[in-house]
Amino acid sequence: MNVSLDLRIEHAPGEEGAGNWLRIGEPLHREFNARARALTSMVQGRTIYETMEGFWPAARDDEKLPDFLREYGEIWTTKPKVLVSRTRTEAGYDTRTIGSDGDAVELLARYREEQDGDIGVGGATLATHLLRAGLLDELLLFTHPVILGAGRPLFDDHERSVELDLLEQKAFAEGVTLHRYAVRYAEDA
Repeated sequence: MNVSLDLRIEHAPGEEGAGNWLRIGEPLHREFNARARALTSMVQGRTIYETMEGFWPAARDDEKLPDFLREYGEIWTTKPKVLVSRTRTEAGYDTRTIGSDGDAVELLARYREEQDGDIGVGGATLATHLLRAGLLDELLLFTHPVILGAGRPLFDDHERSVELDLLEQKAFAEGVTLHRYAVRYAEDA
């Protein structure tokens, strides 16, 4: 997830991952591409899925765009995906939908057991639900050098603290830092 220093994912409603506070240049986007390509699949909430769906399929073949953007369009359209939505029942681009007729967290837990490899999760509401259910193994945050002070937080309220262990960090020319954490869930007492 792209976040501000105060862990906001958007400053104004409707930014949907495209706020002018984001500093995404070619080196950072190539990092996104490499990490997305290495995933077994992606699980996305409706809002992020529809944002992606609105741009990346056309970007894949748009010769006016730089190659690294076309590359991500190819990755996104061909990577197996799960769309979690209470309102959508169909999606294209190698996407199955869940959530309209059952407990999405339970279905995702089963999906996770069936997969070999890493599954990327996109969407703050979805990530919060999976964190609460103990289904997130890692957090991968791209922190942009800005304090927004208001806006949509990365996580909704959480009843208990979650310990993290730093696995990796990296800095990019844009001033963005990558932090990858292992999630340590406390044993229930």
